[in-house]
Amino acid sequence: MDNTQRFSNKVEDYVKYRPHYPAAIVTYLQERFGFTSGTIADVGAGTGILTKLFLDAGYTVYAVEPNAPMLAKATALLNNYPGFTAVPGTAENTLLANNSVDAVMAAQAFHWFDAEKSKAEFTRIMNANGLVMLVWNERRIESAFEQEYEVLINRYGKDYMQVKHRNIETSDLAAFFAPAPMELKEFSNRQVFDFEGFKGRLLSSSYMPSQDDPGYDEMIISLRQLFDKYQQAGAITITYDTKVYAGRWKSPILGYI
Repeated sequence: MDNTQRFSNKVEDYVKYRPHYPAAIVTYLQERFGFTSGTIADVGAGTGILTKLFLDAGYTVYAVEPNAPMLAKATALLNNYPGFTAVPGTAENTLLANNSVDAVMAAQAFHWFDAEKSKAEFTRIMNANGLVMLVWNERRIESAFEQEYEVLINRYGKDYMQVKHRNIETSDLAAFFAPAPMELKEFSNRQVFDFEGFKGRLLSSSYMPSQDDPGYDEMIISLRQLFDKYQQAGAITITYDTKVYAGRWKSPILGYI
């Protein structure tokens, strides 16, 4: 499968059920890196979840997204922001001009990129001393519920083991930032769902079967059983560690910090 097209039939579930990102991320970047204003390329922007967080904080954002249905949804949701621009580019070819942004960010997306080519592209489009930030909402697998949910995803996910972002090691990310320093900041995050929301969250992942796929009905029965086993007052809570890997790069002429 062309990875840029994986979410074409997941757009509505993605918008409704994917976790957002803590607003504290913006404060952290402002206080730690002095990034209080500027222009950002949100690469692999999807439906614009992280884009919106920074638009709300007053930044200018290019939402770079190769999947046409995802970018169309981001445009429909965010086009009223004067700082928003939709760009049908990829991490390896953003279509942005040289030295045109102050920062590049990618949320739930870096594991789809060609690391070497995207590193060169990020460096090309950033101003000197540009800020790079890679963000993931990493679902916790600690409680009995979380562990059984992971087992369900492993059982029914079509290629979950091959494409999950957990395959990216911290050493891989450090190599991407190198020789610039990289630091990790973590935030707590959560979603609370009734069963329909819980189902929507599962179906928003590209590797999970859609309604017409083999195994779908069996998967939903298993999901219902899991929900009934662990729900409290008709709701289930999914918890995350939101991880932000960040660092400043210099221009290709000056080299890295």
